Amino acid sequence: MLLAIDVGNSNITLGLYDGETPGPRWRLATVHNRTADEYGLLLDDLLDHAGFDADAVDAVVMASVVPPLTSVLEEAATRYLGRAPLVVDAGVKTGVRIRYDDPKQVGADRVVDAVAIRHLYGGPACCVDFGTATTFDAIGPEGDYLGGAIAPGIGIAADALFQRAAKLPRVDLVRPPALIGKNTVHSLQSGLLFGYVSLVEGMVERFKKELGPSMKTIATGGLAETIAKETTSIDVVAPWLTLDGLRLIHEMNAGG
Repeated sequence: MLLAIDVGNSNITLGLYDGETPGPRWRLATVHNRTADEYGLLLDDLLDHAGFDADAVDAVVMASVVPPLTSVLEEAATRYLGRAPLVVDAGVKTGVRIRYDDPKQVGADRVVDAVAIRHLYGGPACCVDFGTATTFDAIGPEGDYLGGAIAPGIGIAADALFQRAAKLPRVDLVRPPALIGKNTVHSLQSGLLFGYVSLVEGMVERFKKELGPSMKTIATGGLAETIAKETTSIDVVAPWLTLDGLRLIHEMNAGG
């Protein structure tokens, strides 16, 4: 079994694969001050709850955009699972040409998403990732990573409103009864949900003008399904896209 780990600023997602077949998958809050022992015990507990022993994991692959946690998760996997992870960085084969001015500036998760889209959906494509930031990544017809756009994530926008406006409460990101809110909570929910839907629709349309009308739009991240329900601009919802990309990268690098 392969364990894939994606370490993001807000969430850590993990998933097991038996060859190409996905197994249990988990989404956890990123806790920056956890130790390797704490994460190691957490890995053991997740596997045990799913009915697996640590020995069932024969390889680990990982992408991380949180440098302080990269070594922590590496140590946890090595000590508790007995497997040193393959960490996606500049020296790892991905099969994706990166057309950024400085390829090292592209986050590992964005490269991994591009790998998954290249193999599973083909290009041209736009990947919309709803994470701490909302990112839009352009994948060319040949599967090249062309670049993208980065906007504040929905959670960041909601927190900013709560922190900067004394009378605005925190709200759950759910669909309000109507677009025009009749109270503060519904007005906030409308602005956050439908505002970001409009952001996605506008950016996707602009990407399509550059990549062509055959462009596919793939959404991933924790809020992908919530946003996709409100728009026809998203063709595919793939909440575990990064884990699928990690599996593919592991296959490319297996055996050196």
